[in-house]
Amino acid sequence: MNAPAASRDPAPGRRILMVLTYYHPHWTGLTAYARRLAEGLARRGHSVTVLASRHDPKLPLEETIAGVRVVRVPVQARVSRGVVMPSLPAALWRRMREADVVQIHTPLLEAPLVTLFGRILRRPVVFTHHGDLVMPAGAFNRVVERTVTLLMTLALKMATRITVHSGDYARNSPFLSPFLYKLDAIYPPSDLPAPDRSAVEKWRRELGKENRRLVGFAGRWVEEKGFDYLLQAVPRVVAALPDAHFVYAGEPNILYEEFFRRCEPYLAPVRQHVTMLGLITDPSRLANFYALCDVFALSSRTDCFPSTQVEAVLSGTPLVTTDIPGAREVVGVTGMGTLVAPRDPAALAAGIVEVVTNRDRYLSSPEKVHAIFDLEKSVREYESLLLRLCGTERSGSPLPGD
Repeated sequence: MNAPAASRDPAPGRRILMVLTYYHPHWTGLTAYARRLAEGLARRGHSVTVLASRHDPKLPLEETIAGVRVVRVPVQARVSRGVVMPSLPAALWRRMREADVVQIHTPLLEAPLVTLFGRILRRPVVFTHHGDLVMPAGAFNRVVERTVTLLMTLALKMATRITVHSGDYARNSPFLSPFLYKLDAIYPPSDLPAPDRSAVEKWRRELGKENRRLVGFAGRWVEEKGFDYLLQAVPRVVAALPDAHFVYAGEPNILYEEFFRRCEPYLAPVRQHVTMLGLITDPSRLANFYALCDVFALSSRTDCFPSTQVEAVLSGTPLVTTDIPGAREVVGVTGMGTLVAPRDPAALAAGIVEVVTNRDRYLSSPEKVHAIFDLEKSVREYESLLLRLCGTERSGSPLPGD
């Protein structure tokens, strides 16, 4: 379950293929994770190709971004959060034949195809898991969830190795726990510039919140994030702290999900206490957003390892996090925040009031936080794993898991 040791004597550059549904300029935590890792491996002398969907028809079919070759497959249809790419098998076969090692970022509908091709071509495949698939309510989405989970379980069986963001999540996941024997836990490659404190104060003035205590939340407005519970906590927080105000960074209207509409009855009564800032993609402004907040709240029903939490503590902001597998890891290793019962607005509100009122108790030094969540450390650990698998394959020995 421990991450592999960092590579001390890097081998000559390897040909690494990454396969995922969405890549830059699509904006999710998973995409940011994959991009940082791909570019980090490219900086270390490896030839990195990303195979992903052409989610926007305006994007080129192929281009190079920060030393990473990005190959996009046309999309013919969309199914909930996924896409249908009839030409993917041919493109995948061709790119896998060129690769020394393959990494897939899941959820990925085509994961079994990648691992099957890996067996046929004798290419090691690393299955990087970003969280068990949790679909919105509805009969159709339940069918999609069960189908994709079944397909990914098949892929797990055929994968050479599996990586996940924390051992805590893996041990508590019915999906992953049967495969602990071939699993490595590696923290996500996280990176954010230091906040600009003068810009933060200027932003506060522009928002008219100079004398307010700000509670931040961010991410996709989808059911698993639990924003309905957070909105129900708002009146309790404001009753205890009349100067409290909530700020949200993200896109509330998600095309494939109607959860924001379902949250409107909770939002309407507290709208005067919530400011919507929109999606923030610029890294410097994102760091300033976290620094703008006195506390960052994570109200998730389920979450593997939210990048928002890491970004918050890297920016010096403590957390209030639901006590669920994976998400509780950041509070546990940094001490920056408190854990509260999940799906409980009263507990969430009490946690926010506690951290805001006693904020200094939950702060840690930037040096400690950066030592835990270090971009280059994560890249080195992945490089060590990938090189080890290349060495196993090139020696002619059986692949792990065979």
